[in-house]
This record gives sequence, C-alpha cells and structure tokens, in this order.
Amino acid sequence: MKSAIAFIAAALCVASTLCGCTHLSRAEAVPATLTDSARPAEATVVRFWPERDQSRALEIAESASARERNALIRRGQSAEHLPPASYLALSSGGDDGAFAAGLLVGWTCRGDRPEFNVVTGVSAGALIAPFAFLGPQYDSVLRTVSSRIERRDILHRRSFLAMLTSDGMADDRPLASIIKKYVDENMLRDVARAYSQGRLLFIGTTDLDVRQLVVWDMGAIAFRGDAAALDLFRKIMLASTAIPGVFPPVMIDVEADGKHYQEMHVDGAVLTQVFLQIGPESRERHFYVIRNGRIDPQWGSTERRATAVAHRALDALVDREALDDIHRIQLLAQQDGADLNIAYIDSAFNYPHRSLFAGDYMQHLFEYSYRLAARGYRWSKSLPGGEAPALAINR
Repeated sequence: MKSAIAFIAAALCVASTLCGCTHLSRAEAVPATLTDSARPAEATVVRFWPERDQSRALEIAESASARERNALIRRGQSAEHLPPASYLALSSGGDDGAFAAGLLVGWTCRGDRPEFNVVTGVSAGALIAPFAFLGPQYDSVLRTVSSRIERRDILHRRSFLAMLTSDGMADDRPLASIIKKYVDENMLRDVARAYSQGRLLFIGTTDLDVRQLVVWDMGAIAFRGDAAALDLFRKIMLASTAIPGVFPPVMIDVEADGKHYQEMHVDGAVLTQVFLQIGPESRERHFYVIRNGRIDPQWGSTERRATAVAHRALDALVDREALDDIHRIQLLAQQDGADLNIAYIDSAFNYPHRSLFAGDYMQHLFEYSYRLAARGYRWSKSLPGGEAPALAINR
C-alpha cells in the first residue's frame, strides 16, 4: 500500500474539487445495530471484527483445535498434546509484496519451511497468503505473480472523464482477472482440505461503513465448496487490495434480520498493516512476521507541492502504523512465550524503485529475498529498539 500513497493523495485532490458531480448507487448499508448479525448469503461463521467482539475469534480457534485433534487421531497419532505450531503474518506493501513471495520460495529451496497452522494477510499480503498457506506446490504461482507481472497487468488508469463518474481512479478488472486465474476450484478444494485438518487462513479487509477491520475465515468459506463460495473468496482477496481512491471498493451482499444489505469493503491496510490471530491452546508456538517494506526511516527531500506533501506525510503514517502493528505482535509473543521471527527489506537492497508495480523492481526484489532465504534467512527476534512498548493487543 505504501507505494500507492501518491495515487491516494491525487485522488483526494480530484475528489475535493469534484465533490457532488456524481453519485454511484448502492444497496442499503447494514444498520449499525445489525452489524454483528450480518452474514454473506448462506454463510455461517466466516468472519469477525477484532475490535468489536473476540468471542467469534475464540469460537473459530476452538473449532480449529478440534479439527486438528480429529485429524491427528485419523492418522493414528496422539491428540492429547498438540504439536508445535507455526504462524505466518504477511503485511501490506504494494509491489514490495515480492519480498515475501521470494522469501517463501527461497525458504522452500532451503528445505526447512514449515507447514503453517495459521496464515494471515492484508493487502499485498492477502494476495500471497492463500498460496503461502497451501505450501510449496503453489510456489510457481508466487513466482509468477510477484516477478513476472507488470503494472499494466494489475491496473488500468481510467480517463479523467471516467474518474468523474466512478469510485476509483483505476480499473480493478486486470487484478480481478489475475485472482480469478489462480484462485480456481482446485485451489479452493486445497484450502478446504487444509481447513478440515485444523489449519486457518485469515484475510483482513476494511468495512468502510463500520470503519473497522474485518477478519475473514477463508478456510470456512472454501469449505462450503460451491460457486458462491469461490466468488466470495475472490471478492475478499480483491477487497483487501482495494486501495481507496485508486481501486473501486468491493461491494459484498449480506443478509441481516431477513433483509438484504450491501457492505463496502476496501484495503485492509487502511486500518492494519499486519496482524496475527492465535487460539487459546497451550502449545509451543513459532511466529513469523514478514514486513513487505523497510523498518528504517527513509530520508527524502520533499517538494513544496500539495500531492508531494500529502504523499510524504501519509507515507510516514503507514510506516508508523506498520511498526506499531509489529510491536503488538512482539508483545503478544512475549506474553505467550512464543518464538518470534521478523523479516523486512533491509538497506542492502537498493534497486531503484521508479514507479508503482514496475516489473524490473519486483523481479529484483523477489530474487534478492529468494537468495537470502535459500542461504538461510537470518530472522530478527525483535524490531530495532528492543522491547515492545505497552500497546493494547487483540488476541
């Protein structure tokens, strides 16, 4: 998301001067009193709002533990004590998502990449998360979408006239086509199979009406196994990458109290750059957090221009939000006694980043992180600065 801030700033400038020129219709938004009871059509418990109610998150985690125990018993193993668990959290980052993709594929080459019990993703991380969740057999997809796709394959800038009558500066159909190509019936069945074994895949979107993060249980959606489930799965992936002002929001039909409503979802990174969700089980845990971006502040001379100032300020805000989110995970690891491992783009990578989703930049970043992981990546045990500050955390 970070590298797309300039587009957001420009979109805000356009919107401010053209406010009132057009109005796109939508179905009625879910009333505030029905937010918690709204469900996608024919769905059961497939999501939760971390800031509103953790009881559903607990229900999902307990159900996953029961499925994992049953899977162990079916394999003739003891289910009295659950084996060590590995958790992967993939951050936002726009075209810097190539970093996580290269790291994962290189990790496979190294030969010690674990099977993750839980994978979470936001924005760019949401595009990677399902394939990271499914393991090495999907590494070819990670390589293709992260190092062989260019800007024209992801977005088409709309004409100025089209911008006046739309809800996004760019057309999201190219990105939707990529998602449709790789998220197919076979992939959905693979996610459902992993879900039946007690593994969890979470993707975060931002519900603009509620102005809160929504965490979707993608395995539960996949487990439904029908065309509607596949369509919803794809919509959520698209929504988590829908940068406000750049891409159109994704409208999701829901039902509440016997009535049809429509929710407006955008990029999960609007509220959260990276998150981790764990269950109540007492077991050995290993947390892996991949920050698709840098940790150290990047110096730059800022032009005295409205969009440049807005770009730089929002850039700084995104960086600070990412650090705060990782600090929360660091605090969670300390409280849980978990082994924490953090990866991020370091200062040794200095290939020029001339434009958003530039193919050469993404390819070089993918190959850079791939080489690091194939040789044995040196994970950081904490962010620079040592102990995590006393921040509130969502468990």
